[in-house]
Amino acid sequence: MEERQPSRTATMITGFTMLLLTIMLIVFSEHGYQATVGALKLFFEVVFPSLLPFFILSEVLLSTGMVHYLGVWFEPLMRPIFNVPGVGSFVFSMGLAAGYPMDAVLTAKFRKQDLCTKTEGERLLAFSNSADPLFIFGAVAVGMFGQPALGAVLAMAHYASVLMVGLTFRFYKRKDRTQDREGVVVRGIHRRAMDAMMYGRAEDGRQMGKVLNEAISDSVSTLFMIMSFMVLFAVIIRILSATGLIQLLEIPFGALMQILGMSPHLVNAAIQGFFEIDLGSAAAAHSAAPLVQRLVLVSGIIAWSGLSVHGQVASVLADTDISMKPYFAARALHALYAGIMTVVFFHPIEAVFGGTALPAFSSRDFLVQGGTGGMVVDGFHLSLLLAVMSLVSLAGGALLTGLVREIRRGWLALRYR
Repeated sequence: MEERQPSRTATMITGFTMLLLTIMLIVFSEHGYQATVGALKLFFEVVFPSLLPFFILSEVLLSTGMVHYLGVWFEPLMRPIFNVPGVGSFVFSMGLAAGYPMDAVLTAKFRKQDLCTKTEGERLLAFSNSADPLFIFGAVAVGMFGQPALGAVLAMAHYASVLMVGLTFRFYKRKDRTQDREGVVVRGIHRRAMDAMMYGRAEDGRQMGKVLNEAISDSVSTLFMIMSFMVLFAVIIRILSATGLIQLLEIPFGALMQILGMSPHLVNAAIQGFFEIDLGSAAAAHSAAPLVQRLVLVSGIIAWSGLSVHGQVASVLADTDISMKPYFAARALHALYAGIMTVVFFHPIEAVFGGTALPAFSSRDFLVQGGTGGMVVDGFHLSLLLAVMSLVSLAGGALLTGLVREIRRGWLALRYR
């Protein structure tokens, strides 16, 4: 098979852009150093301890066949609602608990093991890409806004818009052939799930010691890839700010803010959020715009997740045939839905939860003065609780769907007897 030749224009643009960034990094080396230190501090204090347990456990669960087991149980729910296989429930739950880019890592592994088709993988990646609750409640609501109650507004808007994106993308390439998993009903489902679990374990075939060793190695490797992207984009943003080149983006972003009827004070935050989720969210939270507008922009930034996260996702998916185009479209749609849902949820949630806060997130200096050990434990338990709740709700939905299917089948049998 003949390899596709690279575009001459794209090669020239990429090469000269990288050369220019390298020269600017040499000239503004102090800014690059400060940006690197800040990104590394954020990674080792928040990202690394939060994601490492989930990365290791997900790899172990995949090797034991438990993902295959869950896939059979959740097929009656995930297929009719989101048009993805039942194993998508595992990606959805882990992405919900661990955040970016956990969903991309699991989707890539499922595709490599042929647990989903190319189109199913693209659908799954579209709606499973979500921020973790530790970031929304702790880093954003408390650390940036200083108002714990806003975490409920942001979380409700974010996760509701995730489901809306999933319902929208169920129609993406709906005529494409899907994996043949028909006939999944409640009767005998546990036996089929156990058979699938044993098949998955036999197909992996590795000893548990080797599984743990490779899980740790692969997880650390993936996390250091994430760290590299965080450093790279932190440096790029700092250098663009130092040179004043970032002001060139104020024209299109300023026009967009004007069309949306939002404050011009949010333009700089929108530009930073386009590149990196943490910097953009912090800039929006501390801007002089009205609170509702700041929340809308932050919701959009969290849903968009920034070019830094997109780079991480692209790197994870590089060895698969899953396209990034639907992913970019889903992130833009997610940002739109999240902004709208923030406006919808703001006043009702403020009226109910305005005076309450989670104990772990009761201090404004959560990310600055809070002990790292306590922060990780609280966030870890909250993430586990969210993952368990999502799995339980999915299980209930699967059983209800199967029950309705059985009732309908019995009614049709009596009618045409």
